[in-house]
Amino acid sequence: MRTDLAASYGEERLPRYTSYPTAPHFSPAIGADTYARWLSELPAGTSASLYLHVPFCREMCWYCGCHTQIVRRDELIAAYQRTLRSEIAQVAETIGRRIKVEHIHFGGGTPTIMAPEAFAELMAAMRHSFFVLPSAEIAVEIDPRTLTAEMVEAMRLSGVNRASLGVQSFDPVVQRAINRVQSYEQTADVVDMLRRAGIAGLNFDLIYGLPHQTVASCLDTVQRALELGPDRFSVFGYAHVPAFKKHQRMINEAVLPDGLARHDQACAIANALKEAGYVQIGLDHFARPDDAMAVAFEDRTLRRNFQGYTTDRGEVLLGFGASAIGHLPQGYVQNEVQIGAYAQSITSGRLATAKGYGLTDDDRLRADIIERIMCEFSADLGDICARYGAEPKAMLKSASRLKPLISDGVVRLDGDRIAVANDSRFLVRSVAAAFDAHLDPGKQLHSRAV
Repeated sequence: MRTDLAASYGEERLPRYTSYPTAPHFSPAIGADTYARWLSELPAGTSASLYLHVPFCREMCWYCGCHTQIVRRDELIAAYQRTLRSEIAQVAETIGRRIKVEHIHFGGGTPTIMAPEAFAELMAAMRHSFFVLPSAEIAVEIDPRTLTAEMVEAMRLSGVNRASLGVQSFDPVVQRAINRVQSYEQTADVVDMLRRAGIAGLNFDLIYGLPHQTVASCLDTVQRALELGPDRFSVFGYAHVPAFKKHQRMINEAVLPDGLARHDQACAIANALKEAGYVQIGLDHFARPDDAMAVAFEDRTLRRNFQGYTTDRGEVLLGFGASAIGHLPQGYVQNEVQIGAYAQSITSGRLATAKGYGLTDDDRLRADIIERIMCEFSADLGDICARYGAEPKAMLKSASRLKPLISDGVVRLDGDRIAVANDSRFLVRSVAAAFDAHLDPGKQLHSRAV
């Protein structure tokens, strides 16, 4: 990776492109009535993926960028679970039939903060309202510090087959600086519990760019994580946005790595994982060569949604819970972010949609181009534009941000096909941004490009 490019482009704030257009462009003009209409219009034979957001944690990690809150009273969690069940029933009733489900993902917050019996009831509610295929991937995000054996058993009985563990860093200095003290032994114990329960698909989340983090501490974390042998790694750059996430003000900015240091950390982690036999997938994922995600990357069927890279090929993602985002062929919808407002809508018998976005043909065209760039580091503009009756030359002309990237050797243009240079793949978000017609570079809403 070229350090000169990291210096030139690395400080720019850009979306991660888990959707296009991105969430800041959602509007209250898309509300519950629109979502209900979109659901009722889903064609016969539609299959869906389900995302459930559980916005509670026992304590706040200061680096966190998620919609979550600290809760001590278990009755609040139980009430929220009941609301989720009501929302699931409402959405299924609005669709009007029991559609197939191929993927379920529990995110947060800490989904396993629920009581084991509440989790089991929630899974039963989904199976009642939807036809969850026997082959469905059911994934749960886990905080190893709070997972219990009882919850692992509930997950096993409910058919969970993939778990994503937050690791971030094993460096105790870094852990104290981000208010997340989590020992290697805690993580190893959870890995052992999950595997003994038959939950074999394991992801580890790592973060670089944290306070006090160095290349040496990143490599130490990677080596210790490798000892536990997960199937996949997600490696994210810390997004420091204290103006939007006030708890991040607890982090001392003076000890945050600068752009070049972040670049060095990202390179070191990537190289260590590749040397250990993992395949680099897109911007920030790594997987064993025989893993389904690595196979999808090789077959060019990899997709990207709000959970990041995915093997999910479906066009419908139904989001449940406060702040959850859904994706339908017609556009995007997002629920009320505040838990109280969300619960009030569902309790009153109304869908909790607070805002969304109706896709145009130009949005769909650009979304396809951006997704291919993010997933494959290349895009055949001729092929993609042909599907929408568009001209690749006009698309290239509109992508004025592409010119300096071509001049700097980040992008190669061969006819109507663009490709990101191998030594510049860490700037894939910068390339994707060239096709973003909604991007406002003056707004600091996103994370650094590196």
